[in-house]
Amino acid sequence: MSTLYLVPTPIGNLKDMTFRAVEILNEVDLILAEDTRTSGKLLKHFEINTQMQSYHMHNEHKVLNRIIDRLKSGESIAMISDAGTPAISDPGFLLTRACIKEGVAIECLPGATAFVPALVNSGLPNDKFVFEGFLPVKKGRQTRLTFLAEETRTIIFYESPHKLLKTLTHFVAYFGEDRQISVSRELTKLYEETIRGTVLEVLHHFENKAPRGEFVLIVAGK
Repeated sequence: MSTLYLVPTPIGNLKDMTFRAVEILNEVDLILAEDTRTSGKLLKHFEINTQMQSYHMHNEHKVLNRIIDRLKSGESIAMISDAGTPAISDPGFLLTRACIKEGVAIECLPGATAFVPALVNSGLPNDKFVFEGFLPVKKGRQTRLTFLAEETRTIIFYESPHKLLKTLTHFVAYFGEDRQISVSRELTKLYEETIRGTVLEVLHHFENKAPRGEFVLIVAGK
């Protein structure tokens, strides 16, 4: 039976790849990869020789119908992102929705996702939380921050190193300088680090230490 498999890949440490993920990637007819160069290194490490095709936010609308046709013809396809679980701040939603509409089976394997370890080791309440991913860069950013200032649940954000200081400065302005925050970077990698404190304290930390790596920001609710 043809199936779309959503396969998580390590966010840093290759040992976090699951046995089942390797097995599925070896068995499918095609692997859809966000960046074939990045994923090529992963596949080579695990000696996976399955055909790979580029599938990312800039071409997913264009190739969607062709992929659905291949699935409906009886092929099985796996989707992977550069790191973590597909569709979590990465491509995957459009294809999943199309598969549901066309009656194609879908399986999502459990595995690496950056926000889970960042949330769990933050020390902030994790019984109820809201995942925001990346904030809007320009349009809608202020509106979103104003709305989230009243959020009572723990809030999770993703951020890139070159936008971190700007985002922390906005947090001071919209959430208040005393709001508690935990910032994790380079999760599972050699230089993994988590900085905890008030928003203002963490802002000062990264003003004095240039941000490097990918960041997960865990902000206490109001």
